[in-house]
Amino acid sequence: MYSDKVMDHFTNPRNVGEIENADAVGQVGNVKCGDIMKMYLKIDNEVIVDVKFKTFGCGSAIATSSMATEMIKGKTVKEALNLSNRAVAEALDGLPPVKMHCSVLAEQAVKSAIYDYAQKNNLHYEELDGYNPNEEDDHHDHGVEEED
Repeated sequence: MYSDKVMDHFTNPRNVGEIENADAVGQVGNVKCGDIMKMYLKIDNEVIVDVKFKTFGCGSAIATSSMATEMIKGKTVKEALNLSNRAVAEALDGLPPVKMHCSVLAEQAVKSAIYDYAQKNNLHYEELDGYNPNEEDDHHDHGVEEED
């Protein structure tokens, strides 16, 4: 069963689309699992002034993408880097355990876009140390903690 917030963000997703001349673009997911998220950021003075996404996937993938964009818009890059999959899921009033991987994908999409920004601008963020968005990553199996 999905929460009202999940259903709202799925049926009325916020910030859908592309940003022309985006300062950052990140894409995560793979065709094998069927979930692909692409995130676009417009950044001014280290603040995310606009964010858009395109997601190919299930309703939970769309809802988590939408919620993640709402949560980072207006935040600094460093604040956005601290966004966790758990925070996204909680903001949606929870996800079924089998769909928690979608919140991991949303977190990874934000990190991937900020990684792109850092690379383009020769910037270093400690939060990205050891992060490589080009590694094949199965978001179904990592970063997801079972509910107690």
